[in-house]
Amino acid sequence: MTRGYDAVPVQERNRLLRYLEAVVAARPAPVHTTVAFNAVYFGYDLDGDGYGGSPLRLDDFPVITLGECAPVLPVGAMVCVATGSDPLYAEIVYREGAHPAVGGFGDVPAWVSGAPAGAKGSGSPGSGGAPRRRELLVPDLHAFGPALSLSPAQLQRLRTRRRWINGDGHVVVDVCYPSPQAARCDDLSAYAEHLLTTAREQLLSPFVPVSLAELVGGKRDGDLRAGLLGLLDTVRGALDSSDVLRTWGYYSMTRASLADCWQDTGPLGGDDLRSLAAAVEHAATPSRRRHGLTSPATVYTAVGPRLRGFPGATELLRGVGYAAAVCRANVALADVVQRDSDQGLFGNGSRITFDDAFESGGVWRSHHPGDREPSGDPLVPAGRGWASTARVPSEPTREREPEAEVGPVDLPLTDDASLGPSELLRADATEIVWRSPLRLAHLIEGWFPLHPDVARKLPQSCGPRPTLRFELDHSGTAFDANEAVQNVVAKLGDDGDRLTGVTWPYAFFPGLMLELRWPRGGRVIRAATTRIEGPVQVGSRVVGHCYDPRVLTREDAPGSDRHGDTAVGLGPRQLVMRTVRRCGLLTLDGHALLDRSALPSAAYGRRPARSQAAALESAVAELLAERLLEPALGSRDLWGQPHFPTRGGEPTIPLIGYRPARPRVKQPWGSTEPGGEGTRGVQLVPGHLRRLRPGCSPSDAQRAAFREHCRRLGKADGWELPYGHTFVTEHTRGH
Repeated sequence: MTRGYDAVPVQERNRLLRYLEAVVAARPAPVHTTVAFNAVYFGYDLDGDGYGGSPLRLDDFPVITLGECAPVLPVGAMVCVATGSDPLYAEIVYREGAHPAVGGFGDVPAWVSGAPAGAKGSGSPGSGGAPRRRELLVPDLHAFGPALSLSPAQLQRLRTRRRWINGDGHVVVDVCYPSPQAARCDDLSAYAEHLLTTAREQLLSPFVPVSLAELVGGKRDGDLRAGLLGLLDTVRGALDSSDVLRTWGYYSMTRASLADCWQDTGPLGGDDLRSLAAAVEHAATPSRRRHGLTSPATVYTAVGPRLRGFPGATELLRGVGYAAAVCRANVALADVVQRDSDQGLFGNGSRITFDDAFESGGVWRSHHPGDREPSGDPLVPAGRGWASTARVPSEPTREREPEAEVGPVDLPLTDDASLGPSELLRADATEIVWRSPLRLAHLIEGWFPLHPDVARKLPQSCGPRPTLRFELDHSGTAFDANEAVQNVVAKLGDDGDRLTGVTWPYAFFPGLMLELRWPRGGRVIRAATTRIEGPVQVGSRVVGHCYDPRVLTREDAPGSDRHGDTAVGLGPRQLVMRTVRRCGLLTLDGHALLDRSALPSAAYGRRPARSQAAALESAVAELLAERLLEPALGSRDLWGQPHFPTRGGEPTIPLIGYRPARPRVKQPWGSTEPGGEGTRGVQLVPGHLRRLRPGCSPSDAQRAAFREHCRRLGKADGWELPYGHTFVTEHTRGH
């Protein structure tokens, strides 16, 4: 096996392959060739102990610290992640570039795609013999078995503090390469160099099943290097020969897991992969103008950040799940390119090629019109982005091609699942009472969700698909008879339990809070709104009833009404306001804050033409002057995420914020104006800290409630309860 895959007898190949297939099936992340080598060479236990029973010396592992400069750590390296208490022993199972210029929506400046390590900008490769590059490392924190793994609660605390690993459980470091040549090494050569230098004692340990020195008959560097590269070639050849595995670059995954992903209808499943493929295919397709031809356009899309934009993807992209999602997405894109195009040229005139295999999960290039470019293998990373901006001294200066204007995009709400949760108010022997805000989708499609308790009890008394009477009471407003009382159908099943066929009155808006009552065993559901003392101005809407400010900010933005939800046709001012409200960090009171530099990409889905970006900047200046938006300062962390308020040690960045009007009197849901009927003397008590008596400590439930409160509030730091305090959740007080 030290002489490479072709030198191995067929029987030994098959034995090796059976074990490697079992390793790939057992590990949660795609298995890199170097990780597969580790499994064979050091002994990976498939029954759950991982490397826990191997002869590895943990004290020999290199130590890495979040945000600091680190030596080259290729995939397969076994490391110790420094923490304030117990160290984390891990195996690096995935690695990618984390260039700060890559946008949060996956938009990539052309010069970044394929740029060499240490590049400073367009056409500027940098200077010096030791280039640096920011990289994201995905450690498998459970590779050494349960005995050397932290508990889920301990890992959650480390992720929350974001001091040693980031919120996703990853490590971002500035890697210093010894030379430009070292930065250009392929993964297998880089890992061989790591084992022969940094991890030499680990490689030559006499306690491994068979030491490399014994296999090659000595410890001369030349023999060791040749034998190690031969073993890596053997492992890679075995993985490539499998009928049950699929490879993407050096990463292997089971075909069964890919098939399950395509059939999955949840986040990052088949529907999202098809949406990603369609977005890349049409990314460079210019918006058609009424007169004249469109100019050529090129767009670079990074897979990793783009996946984070799908609703519900946050949890799935934590830990090694990020590596799995990125590899699956790239395989899906490659399959679409091979199946639906002629060497990358699609029917719409765009040419799609893979441009950079390392940066941000992989960068795909979309160019229109694609028939003017030479053809070739679209899946071989060409680095055309960097090549197109590199300046050659002998070439004459060429005029820049005119930029094509693009159309705005309708990005999905990443926090959609957390907006407007249903809250049970009372469930007794006579009725079930709950409240929930009206959403834009409810207004457009004419439905409303049922509380799970109602959905479970309703079929027992009314059948599986009952017709119900839906009574609406909008306090202080008279309805037509056909709006006040309606016949609706309750649909119950896997697609969601809901009332369908609802005709919502014109006065209803996204965020309006409804309190619903269902008498047990009956066929009537009553929904009522509650007035507030004195109407308030929220954006362009005058609101006189209780509402959810978060939903109102997100879904009552320009371009969103009961007739549709789109940014198409909006002017620069409206587009700016819509983008800030829909994409900004959202707090409990409906305040939204957006990184000012990310505005053009958030509005258009990629970097727009200079004229369009200038129009947005002019609109921002006008809105700030009119105090419809407000300026703020935040900071950006090592992996490019903005924070507010600013955090010490991080560079400050300008933010633009939308702050809705505050109600002068905040009444609880269910209250009425003075003099009316309903609950009186009731006060809404917001969530707050309370000091504990000496010797007492908060419960785990209150710790979790405080973390959720901080998350919804958009608090950047300090998600753990201060010592000696507990958290009192929001509640009503009175009668």
